[in-house]
Amino acid sequence: MARLNGRVLNREPVFDSSSQSKKDPMKKSSVWCVLGVVLLTSCAWAQIKSASETEKAIFALEHQWLKSQQTNNVDLMVPLLADKFVETSSDGKVTNTKETLATAKATKWDSVDYQEMKVTTFGDAAVAIGLFVAKGTDDKGKALDLHERFTDTWVKMANGKWQCVASHASPLK
Repeated sequence: MARLNGRVLNREPVFDSSSQSKKDPMKKSSVWCVLGVVLLTSCAWAQIKSASETEKAIFALEHQWLKSQQTNNVDLMVPLLADKFVETSSDGKVTNTKETLATAKATKWDSVDYQEMKVTTFGDAAVAIGLFVAKGTDDKGKALDLHERFTDTWVKMANGKWQCVASHASPLK
């Protein structure tokens, strides 16, 4: 201890309860921030996981559509198309579900393949894009040799099943 003008000076730190109470809210804020980051990260991870499950489901449905074309079996396509499905073909013709299925039934494929397929999800909707390469004959017996870029729009319906609501094809040159 030292003396200054008769006063005792204490060199030991003085405990200030007001400064201690100011530190506690900072610690509490830090803890809440860390917990918030952890919760947000886990929510984001859950969304990524469910998105990949959705992507897998759409890939499987697109594969079923491909199989229906490869085997000329329209029955495999029927459950994939929504009641209000609309297709815009590469020649610009717009058809509904019934017309699309009739055309599919009349078309005979010798070879069909999808390439460069990608799926992007948007909650209860998904868009599949890819390259359609096929050879066969149309409903009038005309030879087909197609190279088209396609876009299929899928929606998760009220019953929980995914169905294609729109399909568009553009010819590649």
